[in-house]
Amino acid sequence: MTNPVDAVHVRVATADDLPAIRALIPLSVRGLSGGYYTPEQIESAIRYVFGPDTQLIADGTYLVAERGGAMAGCGGWSRRRTLYGGDQAKEVEDPLLDPATEPARIRAFFVHPEHARRGVGSRIMDACVDAARAAGFRALELASTLPGEPLYRAFGFEAVEQIHSTLPDGVEVRFIRMARPIDPPDVRPNDPTCWS
Repeated sequence: MTNPVDAVHVRVATADDLPAIRALIPLSVRGLSGGYYTPEQIESAIRYVFGPDTQLIADGTYLVAERGGAMAGCGGWSRRRTLYGGDQAKEVEDPLLDPATEPARIRAFFVHPEHARRGVGSRIMDACVDAARAAGFRALELASTLPGEPLYRAFGFEAVEQIHSTLPDGVEVRFIRMARPIDPPDVRPNDPTCWS
């Protein structure tokens, strides 16, 4: 039986959650990216890439996961064209996708290091897939960080291409573009240790 303190509650994020989301993102990136990215890449990505995308909150497609009353993670899906990056990375309008012909985006997953590999990312992903399916999308696409790749592979995503992003300070950070159909066969592995 699950201890209520350990239970993960997922809900739609609101503007009131922004301070906690802004605090969680650098904790997640610094705590879970070591060994995948250099300290210089981590700090550059926090400055230029990783941050809240407030359009997702306005659209009602960004979620927060809470455990024991604290924010344990956040992430969402999008019906808009942007593949990755927070508000600081956007320069142009973010048009809507056509669910009949284009994949929904899985966006901005961050888990507090104290809650990593305890089902937080998995609960958010389940909610995102269900919502994108209900909105009529048939496929999903995302840009994974290197430490996020095992979670996404566990959910049936496959690598499509490597993205080498040169940030404004000249630092290059690698991401992986990944995709999957909304309803692939058996996407959950038997080994839960790879789940966030």
